[in-house]
Amino acid sequence: MRIRAFRPGDDEAALRAVFRSSVHQLAVGFYTPAQLEAWAPEAYDAIAWAERLRANRPFVAEVEGRVAGFADLQPSGYIDHFFVDGTFGGRGVGSALMAHLHQSAHARGIGRLCSDVSLSAEGFFARCGFVIERRQEVELRGEVLRNARMRKTLGTAGRA
Repeated sequence: MRIRAFRPGDDEAALRAVFRSSVHQLAVGFYTPAQLEAWAPEAYDAIAWAERLRANRPFVAEVEGRVAGFADLQPSGYIDHFFVDGTFGGRGVGSALMAHLHQSAHARGIGRLCSDVSLSAEGFFARCGFVIERRQEVELRGEVLRNARMRKTLGTAGRA
């Protein structure tokens, strides 16, 4: 597995496919089909998606040359995107991305991580040492999705 920087102009479509696969395959037991489609619809604004990725500058995980997941870490310590392709679920991609985020936090002097975590990812984040700060309900395209704001205080300048 290799983790690399996002490549603007090359990665947008592949990361969108990972996002949709992650939502529709890994979150299927936690949300209704209508909620999943509202969260990751087939039709989307490719320009807005590309702009968001360029702003977030995610890290991209590759397995045997194939994009398997991606995650970002904002200067505030906020993790906006953290998605693993459904076909790579349970194969260590999420753990590798999380370790990379911790290393990046340490290098950047970030001492606290937080994210709005789906019900399907809550257990993974808890195993990584995150705790629930609050439960939330978010309306998206007419559907209400539940999630949790989770946080983790890191040791000395970003160490887990």
